[in-house]
Amino acid sequence: MSVMRIALRSLAFLLFAGTLVWWLQSGRNPGWTKDKVAVGKKDEITGIVYTEYEDRFVPGVDILAVSGAAALVLGGLSLIRSRKPR
Repeated sequence: MSVMRIALRSLAFLLFAGTLVWWLQSGRNPGWTKDKVAVGKKDEITGIVYTEYEDRFVPGVDILAVSGAAALVLGGLSLIRSRKPR
């Protein structure tokens, strides 16, 4: 197996594994990526619960999908064989 194939497969694995670990530690959002998160707060005087939006990045499954697709492309590139001249 050539060095290029090993490098492409390793890069594909590291890309997806790294993205998965980052996604798990950043909030595991099973929906789309969000840049604002709703936070429920309660007014101390009236007791009414209201929603405020906090600026926070939460990666979604769309980032995992793009990472997985990129890893598949890199893995697929490692399967292409070079033609040797005769």
